[in-house]
Amino acid sequence: MDAPYRRIVADIRHRIESGELRPGDRVPSARAITAEWGVAIATATKAHAALRDEGLTVARPGVGTVVAGPAPPRETDLSRERIVAEAVAVAERDGMAELSMRRIATGLNVSTMSLYRHVPSRDELIQAMIDSALGELRVPPRYTGDWRADLDRCARALWEIFQRHPWLGPSMSMTRPQPVPNALRLGEWIMGALSPTGIGVTDRLMVQVLLFSFVRGVASGLEPEAEAVRDTGMTDEQWMDHQAAAFAAFTARHPAPHYEQLFRGELDFEFDLHILFEFGLARFLDGLEVWINR
Repeated sequence: MDAPYRRIVADIRHRIESGELRPGDRVPSARAITAEWGVAIATATKAHAALRDEGLTVARPGVGTVVAGPAPPRETDLSRERIVAEAVAVAERDGMAELSMRRIATGLNVSTMSLYRHVPSRDELIQAMIDSALGELRVPPRYTGDWRADLDRCARALWEIFQRHPWLGPSMSMTRPQPVPNALRLGEWIMGALSPTGIGVTDRLMVQVLLFSFVRGVASGLEPEAEAVRDTGMTDEQWMDHQAAAFAAFTARHPAPHYEQLFRGELDFEFDLHILFEFGLARFLDGLEVWINR
């Protein structure tokens, strides 16, 4: 029969291995062990020593005996940057619908209320997330003097950011724009690229807003697409193949000659958000060039 202290060690070891006790968590004190297991204090002390010998626990001054490993972050270690980084991680992993202060606090292993000392509201948190994502945008350090080439490069750089952060597009407002420094930096760069055209600053602002609106508009489909893949387990192409018969039957009931050509496979046609972005950006710049030259 195992000695009493070994049964205590086995039980606490199980709690650690199952995740019930995590790195940095306090394990039962010697006094708590005597009460829970009905053993003498000497037995409890021996159990603690065995746990330390196995490397499962360590003694922390002022805290007690805790599970070995990196200590969980203390609330005093919190910063706005860490909170924003965790919020971005939640949004990219599970979508903005799952983003909440409670979810972020759980991820950081701190109390929910402690977050509000650094980020007073959810709206301010989203602004900080937007600024962080747009801060990754690498616009060219200087203009080429060719406004079309500069706008094309900037739009592609922005499209890359939206793909990296699918939650970003739907989170940004056009009619009530969030005041974030990196969005201002982007707008200034685009309007500066239009300097060689000679158009006024008001028109440059309109072009900047429309270009951003186009890229953001296409990008707004990225997060729903990602959610659809998570929910169905199928890519967009697989889903379309799966729905081919249903679409064919639908157009048979509702005559639409142009769509029928597409669904019957008579045309070499592919469609996704990347193709739409390429087509739309080229047409936008084509139309802008005609207007500027006029």
